[in-house]
Order: sequence, then structure tokens, then C-alpha cells
Amino acid sequence: MTAPSTFGLSTEARNLHWLLSNLVEEVPGVHSVTVVSSDGLMLLSSDPGHHAARAMGRQDGPRGSSADLATIVSGIGSLTIGAAKLMDGGGVKQTMVAMDEGSVFIMSISDGSLLGVHATPDCDMSVIAYHMALFVGRAGHVLTPELRSELRKSMESAQ
Repeated sequence: MTAPSTFGLSTEARNLHWLLSNLVEEVPGVHSVTVVSSDGLMLLSSDPGHHAARAMGRQDGPRGSSADLATIVSGIGSLTIGAAKLMDGGGVKQTMVAMDEGSVFIMSISDGSLLGVHATPDCDMSVIAYHMALFVGRAGHVLTPELRSELRKSMESAQ
């Protein structure tokens, strides 16, 4: 999979790509970031490790790439939504999984779309949560069905 080109995309789509790239570049400890639609399809990703692997001639992304992250985010998102329903807990706002060698953060964007971040074990969780909330605040109102369709097509054409 190659990185989708932002050439030819709408202003809203280019802005979301920029926001996602900025999240990875500006927040210490972030490995990869992805946005997943409510049906589990990756809409956006910013994965510097994947691009480095391609530069070294590897065609597959490294373990923990944004494609793997999208699968994990979709699965955990589905599990937490089911758990919230069973417990009459209302909507799930965010989920965090802390592991020995890293962390995964998941935050609801809008109508079932999710933002997922894979970070180092020593990351500052509050900084990551803050930047995720900023992204969600900026992306939530523009992530319309039309934009999701455009992003999906962009990701498919990059494969």
C-alpha cells in the first residue's frame, strides 16, 4: 500500500490529511495514527514507519503499521460499543489500552468513525489525549458521508 496522494482531493480531505500528519509529527511518542469508518474501513492514515519500510524496498508495512492499527481500532471499538450497550453506559467516548511496549488510544469522532493512535509506552498520555481531542473537534463536523466516500476512494486507489 502506498500513501494516498492529496492531489485532486477536496480542501476538506487535504485538511484532514494535514491534521493527521501534524498529529504524528508534533506529538512525541506517536508511532502511527488512523481514522476508521463505522464499518471498519481505514479512511486516513499517517504512518512514517510504513513509508520508511517502502523506502528500504519492503512492500509490506512494518508490524504495528496503520493498516494493523485500523484493524485493531475497529475491533476494540466494536467491543467497547457492545460492552457499553450491555452495561447501559451510553456512547463510548474514548478507550485506552496500556501494554508493556506501547499504548493504543481510541476516540470517537462522529457517527461511528474512530481515531486511533499507537504510541510508545513512555508517551505522555495527557498530551496524546489532548491532541486527539483537538483532531476530533476539528474533524467531526467535516467528516460527512461525501467526505468519507472520497477518503475511502483515495485509500483504495493508493493500494
